[in-house]
Amino acid sequence: MKVIVVKSNQDLAEKAYEHIVAVMESKKEVTLGLATGGSPVGIYELFRKNKPRSAHVTTINLDEYIGLAPTHEQSYRQFMNKQLFETVEFKETFVPNGTATDLQKACDDYEEIVAKHPIDLQLLGIGQNGHIAFNEPGTSFTSKTHVVQLTSSTINANSRYFEKEEDVPTTAITMGIGTILKAKEILLIASGKNKAEAIKQMLEGDVTEACPASILREHPNVTIILDEEAASLCGSLKDRQTV
Repeated sequence: MKVIVVKSNQDLAEKAYEHIVAVMESKKEVTLGLATGGSPVGIYELFRKNKPRSAHVTTINLDEYIGLAPTHEQSYRQFMNKQLFETVEFKETFVPNGTATDLQKACDDYEEIVAKHPIDLQLLGIGQNGHIAFNEPGTSFTSKTHVVQLTSSTINANSRYFEKEEDVPTTAITMGIGTILKAKEILLIASGKNKAEAIKQMLEGDVTEACPASILREHPNVTIILDEEAASLCGSLKDRQTV
């Protein structure tokens, strides 16, 4: 596991963007696993600005709210459209179907998509409770794509995107931890003091399903990029030079 500490969120976005583009340029066919939420917004802004060559790249998103149509302004499909897909042209883009009548089939179908397009680099954020994608504490490390009941802390964190907290969906389809771990490489990003405790548990606590992100310590190829605030509680990073 490689940990990089940078001074600011902008530095984080630039470092992560450079890392992702290097992977995109390394092969004729590339599959990126993408994330939503506030963490990757700076990265996607750089994609829109620089428009790297991407017609050979397939993208697979981690998750989607259940009950929101792809056209809903707060759906993750719409988020990706606005942040990336309307500006940068990819070969194919996949986001889970949160309005499927048969949700289990939708989960199984998504597993088949990932199997058909093995992920070269998976981009991840981390929740304040240590979740990755929507895999909340207690999720099995071997889980596949599944329906999840969101915790109150996750609903509260996501409420800033909705007019009222009661408008936030309480369930979602998410790529499972076992599926995420199949990625050839994982890039996790985190910024801000509100992520510091989760980062500490991920890097220095036990590897336990109580902190889903802790399992990344057992993946053979993980890079973590943190700003100084997100790294602030980790004793193991105190003497690390900030880049």
